[in-house]
Amino acid sequence: MTDIQKAKLEMWTKKMTEAEAALADAMKRKGEAAQMGDLSENSAYKMAIEDVEMGYARINEITKIIENIKKD
Repeated sequence: MTDIQKAKLEMWTKKMTEAEAALADAMKRKGEAAQMGDLSENSAYKMAIEDVEMGYARINEITKIIENIKKD
């Protein structure tokens, strides 16, 4: 692995850690919003669901990037 690849891997590993923390926060907000009552009219819950979905998508994207760096 070249120095550039190592630097990329380190950068994306850091981004993965950040994405996982953001997902954990979104999941927490989703749980808190769910306790507020009627979910069909709860905008905080709907926003938290969107954040969770985006978090999972981001983690999947970063995972693929890291796998590609490791392949090269």
